[in-house]
Amino acid sequence: MAEEIGRGAEAVITRDGDRVTKWRRPKGYRMQALDERIRRERTVMESRIISEARRCGVPTPIVLDVDKFSLTMEYVEGVKLKDVIDPELSEKVGELVGRLHACGIIHGDLTTSNMILKGEKIYFIDFGLAFHDQNIEAQGVDVHVFFQTVKSTHDRPDLLIEAFGRGYAKTYYRAEEILKRVQEIEARGRYL
Repeated sequence: MAEEIGRGAEAVITRDGDRVTKWRRPKGYRMQALDERIRRERTVMESRIISEARRCGVPTPIVLDVDKFSLTMEYVEGVKLKDVIDPELSEKVGELVGRLHACGIIHGDLTTSNMILKGEKIYFIDFGLAFHDQNIEAQGVDVHVFFQTVKSTHDRPDLLIEAFGRGYAKTYYRAEEILKRVQEIEARGRYL
């Protein structure tokens, strides 16, 4: 029997044993045909990006099934990174984000709640806001979201941000350029 384990603005997440299903709920304020099209397209896009991220070397849940409005994946047993992050783990996150960006993937919601530590691996979950883009601004905003999360919810964010930067530079040739853009984004005060 599936049990609800999460609910967001767009979806309900249930778990049944070693499977998790993300079902996109209908939105009553949209015309039904448009709503169904949006929900279907977002479900398919998320599935594709999860699989693509995995091929780029970023651990993600394995997609088991894609239905009209739902996505079924393996359940990743572990601890949310928000509960255990330290500089070493933050450096690993930087490496993984560098791999995503090198593949042209923007996660869209890079928070420590959307990362699961299982053994030595960090799994990225919830690609519901993900899209393809190699633009410096989009990548900068992606990193900015992670930095804002770290600053608002973790002790010694300076150490975590510094470690992230080291990891990011290991796997992404544009790291210096992107990190400089993050500083510009912070100075503008947007995206908060």
